[in-house]
Amino acid sequence: MQLTYSTVLALAGLLLLGSCAEHKAPDTATATAPTASLSAAADTARVSGRPCDIKLAGIHFTKAVNGADTLTKTDAQGRMAFRVGAKKDFFCDPNDNKLSNNTAPILLAKVDNTKPFTLVAKVTPGFTAKGLYNAGVLYVYVNDRRWQKHCFEQDERGNHRIVSVRTLGTSDDNNHDIVKTPTAYLKISSDTHTVASYYSLDKKTWQLVRLYKNDYPAELWAGVSSQCPIDTGTTNYFEDISLTQNSVTDFRLGN
Repeated sequence: MQLTYSTVLALAGLLLLGSCAEHKAPDTATATAPTASLSAAADTARVSGRPCDIKLAGIHFTKAVNGADTLTKTDAQGRMAFRVGAKKDFFCDPNDNKLSNNTAPILLAKVDNTKPFTLVAKVTPGFTAKGLYNAGVLYVYVNDRRWQKHCFEQDERGNHRIVSVRTLGTSDDNNHDIVKTPTAYLKISSDTHTVASYYSLDKKTWQLVRLYKNDYPAELWAGVSSQCPIDTGTTNYFEDISLTQNSVTDFRLGN
């Protein structure tokens, strides 16, 4: 069979296009796979907790994680004593899960995340001489692999400071200001677009700790927790806890 010059050129062009398509496809799959994997890990994790019914003046807790409802006692003034046992923490270690621990007790209240919300509490942690990472904590929680905690915590040098941890599959870990007083006010607020965390010594002047996009689902949980990752246990105290469906008006100043 005789082939004309134009026919040969056409066949060569088809072969070249096919070769390019074969080489291009694997690159696209490789680029998109990690993002899909991280999203799946964060969104299909276990939703912890069991129903509970703990009502305070400013908040109604309806979910207890790790037996939290059995570890709290509230006095007539609304001050909650929140006990925690030895080596209890909530952390998804980015280093091959070597230090992962999801045993800390957490009390949670349901939040309509299609509306603004603010969670605030006066926190007095039970700091101890050997209580590395002891903390009183505020949470926003979706599941065991997607949450944020806002802590008044003891660090490696024995300082008491503000700490924040955000988890999307694995946890980051951020140390913030040292606080010299035994008590601090902690606040998490959202206008549906962003989530911001603050602390204050007097509930008047607030310091911004962290701010990020609110990409949480419509149904969200918020609440309080006690942690004691290293020592034999402690008791943290929470007062003036409130959860409202409004947000701060100035996200830099926290008011």
